[in-house]
Amino acid sequence: MEVILKQDVKGLGYKDDKVEVRNGYGRNFLIPKGIAILATESAKKMHAETLKQKAYKEDKLRKEAAANVEKLAGLTIKVGAKAGESGKIFGSVTNIQIAEALQKAGYNIERKNIELGEETIKQVGAYTAKVRLFKEVSATVNFEVVAE
Repeated sequence: MEVILKQDVKGLGYKDDKVEVRNGYGRNFLIPKGIAILATESAKKMHAETLKQKAYKEDKLRKEAAANVEKLAGLTIKVGAKAGESGKIFGSVTNIQIAEALQKAGYNIERKNIELGEETIKQVGAYTAKVRLFKEVSATVNFEVVAE
């Protein structure tokens, strides 16, 4: 029996894959639970159209991300933090503050897509962060921590 998966199934396949399964497994488990649909001719046509539209949308998002990589490469943002006279910050700078600073600069990037690396930022100075804009598209953002 051939089915089209509606979600990832460990050991079987990923979402939108057409897979061959045993009749009982498909009829008694996958289809009733809504994990898969039977791969009829009409379902295959709809599946092909859905994949085509998804590929178009992903290509558009990938191009936008590539354009933003160049803009972010030349950008240096300033992150304000309370610091003592020696330049040591009270607390540390996290990806939340960097996401807020990028928001003010006009880039809507979620904090979970910002990686600061191994080091914790506890001093005033210049640093870099890696920003993931799309699945395999990422940029390096320069930011400067200044005392408020």
